[in-house]
Amino acid sequence: METSQTRRAFTLIEVLIVVVIMAILAATVIPRLGSTTDDAKKNVLKSTTHSLRTQVEVYKNHHGEYPSLEANGLPQLLTTTDVAGNEDPDGPFGPYYDTELPPNPVDLCGDVYATSSDPPTGPTSEGKGWQYNQATGGIWPNNPGHWEE
Repeated sequence: METSQTRRAFTLIEVLIVVVIMAILAATVIPRLGSTTDDAKKNVLKSTTHSLRTQVEVYKNHHGEYPSLEANGLPQLLTTTDVAGNEDPDGPFGPYYDTELPPNPVDLCGDVYATSSDPPTGPTSEGKGWQYNQATGGIWPNNPGHWEE
C-alpha cells in the first residue's frame, strides 16, 4: 500500500508578499500614531490651561485680587486661606489645588514665571512651565510654539 504524503508550506514568494503588505500597512499607520500623541498633548495643555485660569479667577472672586507670584509658584492656590488671602488652616477658602499646581504637559514643569503682557509675546528665557501676569490674572504655557491662545 502506497500513501502519498505531500508537504504543504508557504513558498518564498508568498512570504515576501505578506511581508511587503505588512510593511505598507505599518508605513501608513505609524505616522498617524505620532500625530495622535501630539494632538493629545495639545488637548491636555488646553484643558490644563483652562483649569488654571478658572482657579485663578475663583481665587480673585473670593479675595478681590489675583494670587501673588512667589518663588516660581502660586502658593495661595495650594493652601486654605482667610478672606484677606493669608494662609489660615481654618479659613473658608481653598485650597484650589491639593498639593501642587498642575504641570505644563509639554515639559512636565509646574514652575510659574512672571510676564507683563497679555498674551505674552513669547516664552521667557526658561521656556518651561507657565507664564503668569499678576496684574490681570492671565496664565499661559511657557513653551515655544505653545504660548499663543
